[in-house]
Amino acid sequence: MAKPDGATPPGKPLKIASPERVAAFQTGLSAESRAAAFLMAKGYRILAKRFRTPHGEIDIVARKRSLVAFVEVKARASLDEAAYAVTPRQQQRIIAAASAWLMAHPEHAEFELRFDAMLIAPRRLPRHLLAAFDAST
Repeated sequence: MAKPDGATPPGKPLKIASPERVAAFQTGLSAESRAAAFLMAKGYRILAKRFRTPHGEIDIVARKRSLVAFVEVKARASLDEAAYAVTPRQQQRIIAAASAWLMAHPEHAEFELRFDAMLIAPRRLPRHLLAAFDAST
């Protein structure tokens, strides 16, 4: 807990993020905003962004009619690099996080569920990969 004067509490070192980490974080936020706008233009309603659980994070939860899509957003220098960045380990974390989201939102439990990826690269339209992976992997 920070003191009102902005000082760091005793015994707590001040963490300073490297410029690279700050840039990566900002790139991620920008990519997620682009992805959300793209999804909304395709008729999806955004239900959640950056849903965090102890198991992992879901970048975007979107709904279209009776479908709920859990969307992993990847921003890289090229769309191919972005596609390869969705690793099997990440997929398992997203699946676990989706289970937590569904427990918190049981009204969507009977909907069709899908795990998508949204690939973002400079000077390219986002690429939406429908059913990029599934819960059986």
